[in-house]
Amino acid sequence: MDIQKSLWGTAAGGKEIYKYRITNKKGAYIELSSIGAGIVSVVVPDRDGKLTDVVLGYDKAEDYFADGPCAGKCPGRYANRIAQGRFVLDGKAFSLPVNNGPNHLHGGPDGFQNQVWDSRIEGDAVEFLYFSEDGEAGYPGNLKVTARYEWDDDCALKLTFAAVTDAPTVLNLTNHCYFNLEGKGDILAHELCLNASEYLPTDETLIPLGESEPVAGTPMDFVSAKPIGRDLKADFPALKYGKGYDNCYVIDGYTPGQIQQAAQLYAPGSGRLLTVYTTQPGVQVYTGNWLTGCPQGKGRVWNDYDAVAIECQHFPDSPNHPDYPTTRLLPGETFQEAIIFAFSVR
Repeated sequence: MDIQKSLWGTAAGGKEIYKYRITNKKGAYIELSSIGAGIVSVVVPDRDGKLTDVVLGYDKAEDYFADGPCAGKCPGRYANRIAQGRFVLDGKAFSLPVNNGPNHLHGGPDGFQNQVWDSRIEGDAVEFLYFSEDGEAGYPGNLKVTARYEWDDDCALKLTFAAVTDAPTVLNLTNHCYFNLEGKGDILAHELCLNASEYLPTDETLIPLGESEPVAGTPMDFVSAKPIGRDLKADFPALKYGKGYDNCYVIDGYTPGQIQQAAQLYAPGSGRLLTVYTTQPGVQVYTGNWLTGCPQGKGRVWNDYDAVAIECQHFPDSPNHPDYPTTRLLPGETFQEAIIFAFSVR
């Protein structure tokens, strides 16, 4: 596998920003950035062999800092929302910065996604490393995180997270890449299928109410593939709260540590098919409902619904829901989760 490393810029604090390109035997490649351990580009063939970049991205490194969409990056220490920026762990209350209405989102304004990670080439992989100090954004414990990316000749991108802590903490990691498999226009005609017969209803601030509910008979149903835009404007609470889909789905048959299919996304025009696998219990589907006004890039202005994020993760607000799969990480344990984005054509 050919891996090229280049200097992409310098952060405000003087730390160098690096970009990596991994190219496979088909000429398909990915580009990664040390800003938020992010995916910058995924260039893959359509059914006719034409290579196109299929992810939202920007041209300038500096545009990736504090961008609203969190494009392509790995947010943390807790991806998604924590209600009112508060949780209790082992009887001790913790307070986090509020940056999304009344709630804490993606680790706050200075989350992992807005940090320059250390990076290195390890064989055929690129690894990004981040050290989060005890008390950073209000979270307990010194945390060491590694995000490892591997790209193969079948156009599968594997992201593996590993983390250790020296004190009890909570942790939820994902990648926030946005996909448009046509490489142009919006994603409303993309067909989405989810391995999820239940989802988590939320309040109007997108905090889960508690128990999951069946998707059957509702606009939330993607058990069978359907165009994303078919029900996006339906008169349904979840879709009104988020101006589209911004919801966590419960992956059927979740078993900790086991990789299983979470989603498939298909673009009829190009024939590109994305199959997503993960070890995590949930998948947040966000249809780019607020992309208008984000930085320009890749020769276009991004508008609402121009790309969709398929974020494999633990459930939102899990620290405040003891019945959800745990997001606790204890000293002596190793957090290990994986996400695979596998590209093919149909």
